[in-house]
Amino acid sequence: MLGGGGLVAANVYASATEGWGGGSGTNGTGRILSAGMPTIDCPDVGSRLTAVPEAARSDVDRELALLDRQTADAYRQLQQSGWTAGQDSGPVDDTIMKPLKDERAGSIARIEDAVDRVGERPQGLDALAGCTLRPGDDTGAQATAAPSGGSPASASATASGSAAPNGAGQGGNGPVASDYADITSVQPDVPNPPQQADASRGSFTSECGVNANGLRNSDNVIVAPGVSNGAHHFHDYVGNQGNNAFASDDDLAKAGTSCVDQGDRSTYYWPVLRLQDGTQERDAGSPGGGTEGNAGRIVTPKQVTLTFVGNPRGKVTAMPRFLRIITGDAKAFVNGPGNANASWSCTGYEDRQLKDKYPLCPQDSDVVRTFRFQSCWDGRNTDSANHRTHVAFTAPDGSCPAGFQPIPQLVQRLVYDVRAPSLQDGGRTVPLFAVDSFPEQLHKPVTDHGDFINVFDEDLMRQMVDCINSGRTCGPDGDGSGATASPTPGSGSGTTATPGGGTTGQPTSTATSGPAPSASQLPRTDATTTPDRTAAPTRTTAPTRTAGQHQRTTQPDQGHEQDHGTEQAHGTQHDRTTRPDRSTEPARPASSTSPAPAGQSPQAEPSGSASGQAGAAGNAPPAQPQVQGTQGALAETGSHLWPAALGTLLALSGVVMLLRARRLRY
Repeated sequence: MLGGGGLVAANVYASATEGWGGGSGTNGTGRILSAGMPTIDCPDVGSRLTAVPEAARSDVDRELALLDRQTADAYRQLQQSGWTAGQDSGPVDDTIMKPLKDERAGSIARIEDAVDRVGERPQGLDALAGCTLRPGDDTGAQATAAPSGGSPASASATASGSAAPNGAGQGGNGPVASDYADITSVQPDVPNPPQQADASRGSFTSECGVNANGLRNSDNVIVAPGVSNGAHHFHDYVGNQGNNAFASDDDLAKAGTSCVDQGDRSTYYWPVLRLQDGTQERDAGSPGGGTEGNAGRIVTPKQVTLTFVGNPRGKVTAMPRFLRIITGDAKAFVNGPGNANASWSCTGYEDRQLKDKYPLCPQDSDVVRTFRFQSCWDGRNTDSANHRTHVAFTAPDGSCPAGFQPIPQLVQRLVYDVRAPSLQDGGRTVPLFAVDSFPEQLHKPVTDHGDFINVFDEDLMRQMVDCINSGRTCGPDGDGSGATASPTPGSGSGTTATPGGGTTGQPTSTATSGPAPSASQLPRTDATTTPDRTAAPTRTTAPTRTAGQHQRTTQPDQGHEQDHGTEQAHGTQHDRTTRPDRSTEPARPASSTSPAPAGQSPQAEPSGSASGQAGAAGNAPPAQPQVQGTQGALAETGSHLWPAALGTLLALSGVVMLLRARRLRY
């Protein structure tokens, strides 16, 4: 699929942030300033490789993962050394930075050799071996005012109240007070450009739950296939239930799915969000978890919305199966914002987006993370050496780069019921929240990112494209009609089309005091109009096609996906009656207790951990084994027949008594 070797200084196609980075939190070069504690800045070798021969891919991937591990190990040594800005860096240079450079030089040489054996040797990688020691910026710890009605945040608050020395946060590596901003102080986004006459205005929603079953691991099968703990932070997974570092395309195609429509076995994943409240999760002593600074209570999303929208200039084409897309940059804190695509906001304020700050939301407003994925494809490759150059964002007018074609744009919207932290005491009263990250990335909000592998079956993908291109709303809540608002490009991610960015004036929180708002009250960003959910939802992809309508019955998953030392649970399977060409298991009886709708958390309170969570339709717990003879066809039939049998016996007894009485009488 790919051949030759190459090295580029910047990835122009994958940039979601052109013109972004000159504001608060960056310096004149667009690099993001450190805040609160020192860290290690190593050039990202993987992002510089644009072409790697297929025969060399496994060796290159292994060495790239080793580079990440070397950096993480060096950062832990830096933390343990207690070095701070202003101290002599000589001992740190001798014991940490120079050995790190030597280790990286060895890995880079092996990458060059692997490519050289089957292709053209890449040039310029040697210069990427050295790393830079970046001192903490104490001036960056100033906090903004708290939103009205929320937890107060002192203007001079710092993270000095952290649980760990020489740092902030439960893991000692962030976040700090300057990582948060009052959402009410953010200016609304600029108006969206108008759509063209040929715009694809429809939408397609896949409902896959909120990961209430706790499927998590610290792998990344896209970036580090075959490498356990390749991400060095934990991910939430919805959709495909077989995703781990060792999953092949065939494994993903055969795995179960948490999606309501079983034709969607795609895998959707993102870094977990944690409350740094002192909780020791099951990963507290594991790689990717507490041992790498990712500490605290994992919060299960309150709502997850997965919507595919169209292009503002023309029709979209089908995604190829197993297409891989990464949006955002997990190393944006040290790499700079070139590939960053984080978007943070609050319910009721989603026309205001933060890129490099966590939002401080008003009371009764929830935190929202939005990922708008690349929506232009090169028409040939399902992946690329740096996992970026095969896809691209649209230009501000919605056009794709030369040689690229528009595909459905995935928009992931994650809602969390977390309160604004008490910055004045370092999160002691109300805990800090932050995403998991590589340890040296200090949990910066700019490092937020999302990953997607398309495992839709071809029939369902065709339905998606037809819905989007014909302007219909399709999905569990859609009616297949043309009653859909037009998705419009917005500034939520720079150059990419963003549905439902909104152009309203001064917004007000839509939530009311008391319990967190329900899913129907939360504002949508998928630019669709959907009818109320009925008791028996159906997917209608075309009003004239009855085959596109089907009932869904919740079924317990009979399989159990095991992961190597990570949190995982059963998915939920659903009977699919709309695909006569697909073999399906016979429908099993649905649970007598109706699950909560997929895409919503089973409760308003944030989940403490992966275990014990159930209720979302896409993530229902497995059925418990039943004692034979107490449930099922025979037992139920007997339980219904014995009263009738008893009545018959009594009637016969009455007839016998009557006959005897008549004989005695005569």
